[in-house]
Amino acid sequence: MVQAIQKVAVKYSIAVIRDEARHLVEKGLINRQQPIYTLCQYIPPREWDWVECELERNDFLLRDRVIDLLGREDWKED
Repeated sequence: MVQAIQKVAVKYSIAVIRDEARHLVEKGLINRQQPIYTLCQYIPPREWDWVECELERNDFLLRDRVIDLLGREDWKED
């Protein structure tokens, strides 16, 4: 008996991508001035196509800066 294995793709919304980018910036793993393409180092290759499509749907280019993706940030007092 052969069983079919169903692959489930994770879809990334622009909100999820922004949250991930913000988290990576806060941890110091990426810089706000780096290109958005830098995120591909932290997202599994099989899921990067989803991310790239969502960025394109929201008018972001991979060469745009991470800070453009983050938009307005609220700062906490020190």
